[in-house]
Amino acid sequence: MNFIKTTEQDSKYNHLEKMSVSDLLTNINNEDKTVPLAVEKALPQIEILTEQIVNKLQNGGRLFYIGAGTSGRLGVVDASECPPTFGVSYNLVVGIIAGGDIAIRKAVEFAEDATNQGWEDLQQHTITDKDVVVGIAASGTTPYVIAALEKCNENNIITGCIACNKNSPLAKVSQFPIEVIVGPEFVTGSSRMKAGTAQKLVLNMLSTATMIQLGKIKGNKMLDMQLSNNKLVERGQKMLARELHIDQKEAAILLEKFGNVRNAIKNYTK
Repeated sequence: MNFIKTTEQDSKYNHLEKMSVSDLLTNINNEDKTVPLAVEKALPQIEILTEQIVNKLQNGGRLFYIGAGTSGRLGVVDASECPPTFGVSYNLVVGIIAGGDIAIRKAVEFAEDATNQGWEDLQQHTITDKDVVVGIAASGTTPYVIAALEKCNENNIITGCIACNKNSPLAKVSQFPIEVIVGPEFVTGSSRMKAGTAQKLVLNMLSTATMIQLGKIKGNKMLDMQLSNNKLVERGQKMLARELHIDQKEAAILLEKFGNVRNAIKNYTK
């Protein structure tokens, strides 16, 4: 099948420099509204990959995201938010970006073109066939990501991807691809916009659904969240007070004693 980069096609809008701020914002917003609908079409693919991730993590494996540029940064963001949100180890969900941590803030030239580096970066974490690797690339053509997934396949490691072009080279090397087709960007080729938004939405789904399946949520509350600032401590107190039908002062004492909401509930005695 022919591979067409819709993420690189000309914007439906022209003469952007002549638009008023109001028109710019309205038109960007109109394009952004199409993204959740594109994600919805990919729900069956997202479900299949999520089930694979849950199975691996239930059996002692880890989840790796690997990408370059905006895609890599989004993976790092999602991975870094799992420990404070769900109380898991920083080693359970790992974000890897081409060019290393410096690339989170500053673009590293040609890092995405290094075909051997992705696999080497994964090996730094002693990756095994217990793990699952999700490649993230809006274009679906990033050599760093494609080559890393090819090596994963050779080593019997489950692979998935999040791409925003149909039938991309990345999807073809992924065992469980997710393709969210968002179409041309408002600014031609600026895939940090709709494509980036789509990737973020999918990452939210993958990690959140996985953690819920792993028992990290009770009802709809984050019982395992890290109490790393006053806002989260207060949230924990309120959760505890509601769950145990006690006042917030008593909840505060319990929370300080047991360290997190789940432990406080487990060890509570009237």
